[in-house]
Amino acid sequence: MIVRSFKDIEGTDRHVKAASGTWESKRIVLAKERVGFSLHETILYAGTETSMWYANHIEAVVCVEGEAELTDHESGQTHSITPGTMYLLDGHERHTLRVKEDFRCICVFNPPVTGREDHDENGVYPLLTEPEEV
Repeated sequence: MIVRSFKDIEGTDRHVKAASGTWESKRIVLAKERVGFSLHETILYAGTETSMWYANHIEAVVCVEGEAELTDHESGQTHSITPGTMYLLDGHERHTLRVKEDFRCICVFNPPVTGREDHDENGVYPLLTEPEEV
């Protein structure tokens, strides 16, 4: 059994800040826990815009605070994301999040991230893995 809090991981290598300066993420469950998913609390900052494409991952996001506009580049549709709203990127959709007020969300990734990922020039997280235990 693992018990930890987001507060426990502040300032550790599990507390990742994007090179772009648009978000930070506290990654409470990572690939090294070997449970088949990773779990994060992510904050995207008001007034920012982040384009993403999880070509290697499926992500589910639940907004718990704030407001953002989500644009699906595949369909052109735009959605208002507010507390209690979930979106699931089950088709590896390219998307942009325009943050109206600090946007705090809980995210689940499959396959799990290692904690070392940041978006590349295409908005993609590389598919990193943990070494197999022997």
